[in-house]
Amino acid sequence: MKLIDHGKGGDASSLRVVEAPVPEPAPGQVSIAVQYAGVNRPDILQRSGSYPPPADASPYLGLEVSGRVAAVGEGVTRWKAGDPVCALTPGGGYAEYCVVDAGHCLPVPCGLDMIQASALPENYFTVWTNVFQRGRLRDNETILVHGGSSGIGLTAIQLARAFGARVFTTVGNADKAAACRRLGAEAAIDYRTQDFVAEIEALTDGRGVDVILDMVGGDYIARNIRCLALEGRLVQIAFLQGSRTEFDFMPVMLRRLTITGSTLRARSVAQKTALASDVEARVWPLLAQGRCLPVIHRVFSLDEVQEAHRLMESSRHIGKIILEVGGDRHAA
Repeated sequence: MKLIDHGKGGDASSLRVVEAPVPEPAPGQVSIAVQYAGVNRPDILQRSGSYPPPADASPYLGLEVSGRVAAVGEGVTRWKAGDPVCALTPGGGYAEYCVVDAGHCLPVPCGLDMIQASALPENYFTVWTNVFQRGRLRDNETILVHGGSSGIGLTAIQLARAFGARVFTTVGNADKAAACRRLGAEAAIDYRTQDFVAEIEALTDGRGVDVILDMVGGDYIARNIRCLALEGRLVQIAFLQGSRTEFDFMPVMLRRLTITGSTLRARSVAQKTALASDVEARVWPLLAQGRCLPVIHRVFSLDEVQEAHRLMESSRHIGKIILEVGGDRHAA
């Protein structure tokens, strides 16, 4: 089969198409004939050497795929060869075949195509576990989503609105602001020209927001603390500006704030299986209704993977970047 190898890593030029044996599923696993694979920020970090995969994971890139089940391992009863699925993978998604735990596969939601399906697992699992499980967002609460035009951001905006929250976001230009407002953000704050702390204070009449989803870190952390309401929750999922900072911890005590965060890839098989079950029960019905759909910015061929990574690094995109891996061979 063909797959993308990044060798010793480095910039996008380190990515290349190579040949490798087709992997076989172990007990409890399935092999997927991959049609499309999502490109995500952790792929960039792994390629550059700053986000090594877990010891038991594939060394290759790719955290989410869509395609058809090619083979099932011993003990797998839900899936059979030919079933259309999307899946959260521990790695190895940039390949014509990918082996994943059977519990990390979900059916393609009714009405969605394979491109859309490939954009679901990483973002929707991440948003559900961080915004709703760790952040405990409830209806009639308020949330600030940083990086609103990213795949994570647009997913968070839509799901938060669907579950009854007011949503504010930060963006880098007018086009991104318009996209976020179309999908449910009440206000889109241009972080290049506006102070989001002052804007949130004005938008909430000085109360602050209940939840913040942040992937920036750095000096945003202290500024986020200033934006939180009484009993507010800051959920950290990445550090584009670094994980070290200094801030006054007193407001955390006085306003009874919660600072939390998580990563998804390092969780146990059982934890990710439980998360998949929760997402299927709570989010998949919305997708089947045509709500909270992923926004696809562009689809690249597997041979164009370097260009796909450069686009991700540029942050010029709005929504998801997808690789076409298997083409029409695995079309639904």
